[in-house]
Amino acid sequence: MHDLVLRGGRVIDPDQGIDRIVDVAFSDGKVAAIGERLEGREIRDVAGRIVTPGLIDLHSHVYFGGTSLGVEPDAYARRSGCTTLVDAGSAGPANILGFRRHVIERAEVRILPFLNISFPGIFAFSQNVMVGECENLRLISPIDCIAAAREHADIVVGIKVRVGRSTSGPIGIAPLDMGLETAGRLGLPVMAHLDHPPPYRGEVLPRLRRGDILTHCFRPFPNSPLIADDRIHEDVRQARARGVIFDIGHGKGSFGFETAVGMLKAGFLPDVISSDVHTLSINGPAYDQLNTMSKFLALGIPLGEVIRASTINPARAIGRGDRGTLRPGLLGDATILSVEEGRFDFVDSTGERLQGSAHLRCRGMVLNGQWRD
Repeated sequence: MHDLVLRGGRVIDPDQGIDRIVDVAFSDGKVAAIGERLEGREIRDVAGRIVTPGLIDLHSHVYFGGTSLGVEPDAYARRSGCTTLVDAGSAGPANILGFRRHVIERAEVRILPFLNISFPGIFAFSQNVMVGECENLRLISPIDCIAAAREHADIVVGIKVRVGRSTSGPIGIAPLDMGLETAGRLGLPVMAHLDHPPPYRGEVLPRLRRGDILTHCFRPFPNSPLIADDRIHEDVRQARARGVIFDIGHGKGSFGFETAVGMLKAGFLPDVISSDVHTLSINGPAYDQLNTMSKFLALGIPLGEVIRASTINPARAIGRGDRGTLRPGLLGDATILSVEEGRFDFVDSTGERLQGSAHLRCRGMVLNGQWRD
């Protein structure tokens, strides 16, 4: 007898090639079985719903209360249907312990951080105050970063570096080079943020290695991956061929429909769909993971591919083979969704609008084998 059974839902698990109506069972905090008429002590009827592996938001900011950009993780997880939130460098070596003790260990949702290369992490981020944490080389200490990453090796999944006019300012590309060297010593990937130049995309992408992540990969001009006439820059194609991971990281200013349409027309899908949720994007234009996923449905991407980019692909990007799939024996996490049909007005980071006919909604989650409303 299983602990929990989700009965009669449409199970979509791209990792296993499953898309059919079938039951999913959980026992002892893990996925126990997928099959017909499974029995459990608790049975949840999810007929008419979609059951997916627990959604993963690869780019979020959830150091709530410890940074000015962090949103409350459990409330956001329930809203977005995410069972794993990957924090994209909110904390640096100076405050990763506080993030761990006061947020990560107290949250119900699973939180895995990228460690910021900058000692204080993202420390000044609001409507009125915005200071790039990589603008001053005195704030970057690879030695401290390596020590902190090793101390918290059970949760740290990589090194985050933000470069661009508003984040690294006068020192340009230097923080990325320091981050890459640091990550190389640790055997971890880098997640590279790129905003307005300098530096330019053509300086950043050739530096990234297999397994490194370019976030904000469908950003609008400047530093867009597109040339005119929906042609893709050659350095972007070379980076994908090399194994660089392309992550959406929507946020407040980093996703454009014009770019997305051109990239998709050229056959270039993102590897990962993520929200970049923070205090300035949670009320628009990103809102949350499900809203970001729904934008890709409106752009014509099939539901299965949208789920793949929010489950197994981000799991592989952070080297966590225990999630992102409903394979028996792995973490007992699942997301229950509905597809609401209607007329939806989606907006990107530039204010451009796109009409869609479907919106994903969270109808429940299973976390560690237990039902969560």
